[in-house]
Amino acid sequence: MKKEKTNKLSCEKARSVCTVQALAKLGHFPTRQTEKEAWFLSPFRSETQASFKVSLTLNRWYDHGAGIGGNVIDLVCLIKQCPVKEALMFLDNETLVFSFQQQPLSKKGPGIEVMDVRPIRHPALIGYLSSRKIRPTLARLYCKEVHFRLNGKNYFAIGLENISGGHELRNKFFKGSVSPKDITFLRNLSPNLVVCEGMFDLLSFVNCYPTLSKEADFLVLNSVAFVKRVPDYFKNYSTVELYLDRDSAGKKAMEFLLGSHSKAVDRSVLYSGFKDINAWWTGKPDG
Repeated sequence: MKKEKTNKLSCEKARSVCTVQALAKLGHFPTRQTEKEAWFLSPFRSETQASFKVSLTLNRWYDHGAGIGGNVIDLVCLIKQCPVKEALMFLDNETLVFSFQQQPLSKKGPGIEVMDVRPIRHPALIGYLSSRKIRPTLARLYCKEVHFRLNGKNYFAIGLENISGGHELRNKFFKGSVSPKDITFLRNLSPNLVVCEGMFDLLSFVNCYPTLSKEADFLVLNSVAFVKRVPDYFKNYSTVELYLDRDSAGKKAMEFLLGSHSKAVDRSVLYSGFKDINAWWTGKPDG
């Protein structure tokens, strides 16, 4: 039933999805806003001053730093590195708001404000880690418990800090990020580098190979939009192991990275038949 609904979503209807709502689902929130426009840190690169604008009257976006813009379909395709068909599937979701002109942003502002960062100890987060077969003792080595405020309400989540000081945030009900969004780079002064896509890929890997986790450096993309920046880190390593998602965006990123380092190796065969390493680790196959 769900597949039939997705197939019926037209490009015309998808273009009416609120761009700000779509960005929020992708983990990006405005740094400032007026009645007519919202400004974001670019989802395509690291920056400290927002150069990415969304017109709230036209429902169109423009990245002043890159000189590109378009509608919400174009945006999803670029951020997720996916074809239009996959973007339509992402946009065909009842949690996203159609008729964007009827949905002004909250006057309180939808940006995330971090209130506190502490070691992971909340029972709900420990339970969430256990549901994904991650040992809390190992998770605490890489992640924190982040308390934040969003739209006037207080929340908490597991947070993975990136190289720009932002955080990827995950709990059972929420997936987002604290700007600025960037890659995460963890150094153990090793000649070997492990590259994966997200927080739970990293945590699954270190749970699966606790000894090897101490003998490698780790680079977490946090978004495949950052994939072209990754080869800059390869020059100092004798081996680069790639544990990327087995979806279309992950496969494109894999091809790019394999061509960027002579000793880069595709390790996704480990979780063949699964979307990513955490799906394999928890025993949840594709579909």
